[in-house]
Amino acid sequence: MDATWLTELAESPLVLPLLWLLTVADAFLVVVPSETAVVALAAASTSVGAPTLWLLVPTAAVGALCGDLACYALGRRVGLDRWEWQRRGRVAAAITRVRVAVDRRAAVLIFTARYIPFARIAVNLVAGASGLPLRRYVPLAASAGLAWAVYNTVVGATTGVVLAEHPVAAVAVSVVVAMTLGLAIDWAVRRAGSGR
Repeated sequence: MDATWLTELAESPLVLPLLWLLTVADAFLVVVPSETAVVALAAASTSVGAPTLWLLVPTAAVGALCGDLACYALGRRVGLDRWEWQRRGRVAAAITRVRVAVDRRAAVLIFTARYIPFARIAVNLVAGASGLPLRRYVPLAASAGLAWAVYNTVVGATTGVVLAEHPVAAVAVSVVVAMTLGLAIDWAVRRAGSGR
């Protein structure tokens, strides 16, 4: 299969700004395929030579941090007790538990949630709403975003190297590998959380 179109797409000067935008948007919209984009671009980088591999990680990591910070700021602005229903009964008790969890285990929650779409939104909103200090939140979110960007880049780049002679297949296979690993991580986290 001709990979000319893939090379042209990967060499576009818009690729990295669009990747950054995708990773920012993914903080709010779980349907945005930022992980897939990072993996696919890393596979393209090692199989067709573009985009520049060493630029993928900081672009994705900074985009992830910007999106997470926006989510945190929204949580800070909205809060957890704005409406009456949040201050009563079971909802109030659940919010109290979440506040305590974020306060005691912020690092574990932020790092784990980075790989679970809906959990990432919830943890970042609650981190802001519960008053987790920004000076504590930013290093954790930045480290989690960096680890996520490195992980996805390594998955894509490895697949791109293995299938270097077949760039289109490298991109397709890297996405399948990343999705499979993501589902495995999600399953492991849920299983560990349920105590089984």
